[in-house]
Amino acid sequence: MAPRLRSSEAEQRRTSRGGRWVRILIPALIILAWLVGASLGGPLFGRVDEVSSNDQTAYLPENAEATEVRAVLGDFLGTDVIPAVVVFRAEGGIDDGQKTELSQRLRTAADAAGVTGDISPVLVSEDGLAAQAFVPIDVKLDLGDAVAELGKTLKASVPAGVDVFVTGPAGFTADLIAGFAGIDGLLLGVALLAVFVILIAVYRSLLLPIVVLSTSLFALCVALLTVWSLAKAGVLLLSGQTQGILFILVIGAATDYSLLMVSRYREELHSTRDRGVAVGNAIRGSAEPILASGGTVIAGLLCLLLSDLKSNSTLGPVAAIGIAFAMLSALTLLPALLFTFGRPVFWPRIPALDSAGVRHPHVSVGWRRLAAFVSRRPRVIWLVTTIVLAVAATGLLQLNAQGVPQSDLVLGQSQARDGQAVVGEHFPGGSGSPAYILVGKSSLTDAADAVLDLPGVSSVSVVSADSPSGSAPVTTAGIVALGPPGTPAPEPTVRDGRVLLQATLTDAADSTAAADTVVEMRERLRPMDALVGGVTATAVDTNQASIHDRNTIIPVILVVILLILMALLRSILAPILLILTTVLSFGAALGVSAVVFNGIFAFPGADPAVPLFSFVFLVALGIDYNIFLMTRVREESHRHGTREGVLRGLGITGGVITSAGLVLAATFAALSIIPILFLVQIAFIVSFGVLLDTFLVRTLLVPALSYDIGRAIWWPSRLSRESAPPIGPDEVRSEELA
Repeated sequence: MAPRLRSSEAEQRRTSRGGRWVRILIPALIILAWLVGASLGGPLFGRVDEVSSNDQTAYLPENAEATEVRAVLGDFLGTDVIPAVVVFRAEGGIDDGQKTELSQRLRTAADAAGVTGDISPVLVSEDGLAAQAFVPIDVKLDLGDAVAELGKTLKASVPAGVDVFVTGPAGFTADLIAGFAGIDGLLLGVALLAVFVILIAVYRSLLLPIVVLSTSLFALCVALLTVWSLAKAGVLLLSGQTQGILFILVIGAATDYSLLMVSRYREELHSTRDRGVAVGNAIRGSAEPILASGGTVIAGLLCLLLSDLKSNSTLGPVAAIGIAFAMLSALTLLPALLFTFGRPVFWPRIPALDSAGVRHPHVSVGWRRLAAFVSRRPRVIWLVTTIVLAVAATGLLQLNAQGVPQSDLVLGQSQARDGQAVVGEHFPGGSGSPAYILVGKSSLTDAADAVLDLPGVSSVSVVSADSPSGSAPVTTAGIVALGPPGTPAPEPTVRDGRVLLQATLTDAADSTAAADTVVEMRERLRPMDALVGGVTATAVDTNQASIHDRNTIIPVILVVILLILMALLRSILAPILLILTTVLSFGAALGVSAVVFNGIFAFPGADPAVPLFSFVFLVALGIDYNIFLMTRVREESHRHGTREGVLRGLGITGGVITSAGLVLAATFAALSIIPILFLVQIAFIVSFGVLLDTFLVRTLLVPALSYDIGRAIWWPSRLSRESAPPIGPDEVRSEELA
């Protein structure tokens, strides 16, 4: 028998050694796989502009009028170009000699900037104080560099006393490109620094924040690798704003999920010496809320596929890819790193093993007191918080989300905005950004008459290859002959039986008045089957599509998230209440933001997509904290009954959810360093809304409401009919947690 025993012991030792090797090998392979993915995705941070576009027209629906017109502009204008308007201003006026000199300087500067196409003659304003010229820039060029070089060369060569501005569509697009310039390095650096400071304060450890941030950064690198590859292949459209939101979402979500995993891991370390067992239990305890919250966010984001705007519909899958990798890193890479470092990862606050036979989570005194406060006055608490949120939501009446002028998209100094102001003072406001009208040749005269009759139109011309300037003026009498008396009028360029008219608007192309003119123009030209495009028409179509998206997608997101919560919590009443509290919180966040935008920042308004994006992020992300809370409440309710489970769930998840809320608010706040109005507004709304969810809704409203309703909140599941089980000998009540 002795030899057999020794043989059995040896076999157990070999099995044990084999098990140890497996426990070491699997985490090592996981870390190696993520390291390879990050090494491939990391270098792409500086190359996103290779696969992205900030051209607003590119994101319109294919059936939009502006899109159809844009598709054929190259057939009439020769090349796919974007016009830059160069404006000269001189206080003493511009005489003929200066006009000739400016023309020469302009040609030289355009050559240096690599501009392609014919430059228009320099046109002096009627008051003689300003002049302008139209410079076509090939869209295949680096637009930001071309515009910057053009402006720099002109400012260095024009006569003294002459101011130079580069504006028009090319100028404003260059402003956007410059605004997004810091999105790769600055935005990411600020977001990571903010998260690192919060993690240091939460964990009071140096190594653990580095581990958590590494998890988030590796998730972002692999997500960027995937998105960049799909954009390179033409599967996805990528823009500056999509890129910025992807960065923030992945860093914020991955850190939130990591906080939940670390919290559960630390809880397990109090009851076991084996770090492998602790990691396994932490994964099992965290997987459901992480997958549920991540799945909810992904489902909400994918609802954006219903959008008519490609800028919205492409954000959905891009951001969903980021959330998927955030979940994956929190469930694979982080556990592997925690297993590798073991207990010392928490140094100097290493979790101690509890006394034998005692197993309960540790809750701070503050959260114990808050749980006790909720248990004493639940109805008063949820009624008061509801009233506060409802009052805050009345600020929605001040929200102006009907669109903003293109000149106001970039915050801070803008050469294009300054130049547009000069154009408005001395020329028709729409100079350089005409409305393009595609109409049948036989309807040319009727269309021109209808357009010229509009008070918002300054002049009309028709594209003509016979004209030296590329177009010929059109009046109510027809096409105007250019040259000496007796010269025949130029023939319009005809493509597929249609001609292209160019209407110069009296108001700035991005103004409300110009938009009204284009809407009226379309109404008048509809009987002629004419299509109207151009900068103003693109803005009109974009706003209309955004409003349609907002009204369509928001209800769909609510239904999708409601169904997910019902499946997760095995209840109907609880998910409905959670959705209502989240919507109320969103309304309060948007209402307060509207007051701040109007009264403090004096913003000119908001894009119609701002409420939609804010809703997607706040409802999808805000419901995360309710999922973290209520899944734990449900778990504790099975053991201790619903009311005791609410108090225990509030106390146990309080620290991790508050930390997660601070992290997410900080990462979204980092978006405000990008001087783009849309992103600054999203940053404020989401950051404020997350803090509202974290400190008011999840901390007071939901627990108080759940406690007041009691076990009926789980209706119609069996849990709604079960009585509270007795407290076991090794268990403690919520008020005794230490």
